[in-house]
Amino acid sequence: MSIVLKAEGLTKEFKGFVAVNKVDLEVEEGTIHALIGPNGAGKTTFFNLLTKFLQPTAGRITYQGRDITKMSPADIAQLGMVRSFQISAVFADLTVLENVRIALQRKRGESFDFWRSETMLTRFDGDARGFIEDVGLGEFTNHRAGELSYGRKRALEIATTLALDPGMLLLDEPMAGMAQQDVERISALIRRIAKNRTVLMVEHNLSVVADLSDKITVLARGEVLAEGDYASVSKSPAVIEAYIGAEHG
Repeated sequence: MSIVLKAEGLTKEFKGFVAVNKVDLEVEEGTIHALIGPNGAGKTTFFNLLTKFLQPTAGRITYQGRDITKMSPADIAQLGMVRSFQISAVFADLTVLENVRIALQRKRGESFDFWRSETMLTRFDGDARGFIEDVGLGEFTNHRAGELSYGRKRALEIATTLALDPGMLLLDEPMAGMAQQDVERISALIRRIAKNRTVLMVEHNLSVVADLSDKITVLARGEVLAEGDYASVSKSPAVIEAYIGAEHG
């Protein structure tokens, strides 16, 4: 498989504190790659470096062979590498349909002119409804986003992300704060949308990681502790010690 996203020697220091220390990462095309680790492992900082919400102190990031180290989040989104956030980011006062329609407007380079005529906006409705069906929200198309359950808001966020037509989807703790029923729904959704996309996700729920991931990178104290499939990393003495130490430290 070809390497879609690659980090080489990625480092981030904050006033002398090294949060991420010379981390290498390779994400293969068409896989679900999970980034895990105990609290304080540097996962969020590393993820923010990859998605360009932080600039590295040292190191290099390439996406599809192109150096993106100094690019902005908007620039890499245009290349097809799109991030969703840990906290659901939808327009609560707009309907499900209107939320996805805005993403389609953005993808096609149009401004978010809410005062445009309904006729101008409704030409996006067919595609928007398709994405809404894809994430299992068809019966909620005309509901206000703010009325949805937390899990369905996350599904809507994924629908708006898919409307941007990403080649690679980066998910920041997609199961955070969810009830088990929602976890199962979003897990099934991620598995379905990953069939023709590459996914990198930070996730605390290890049962989700075990179920979904093709490859896992474990961070601890800002460095790569282990890498491989779930069966191998879960049996690693270093990984077990890191998690147990974090719980009792």
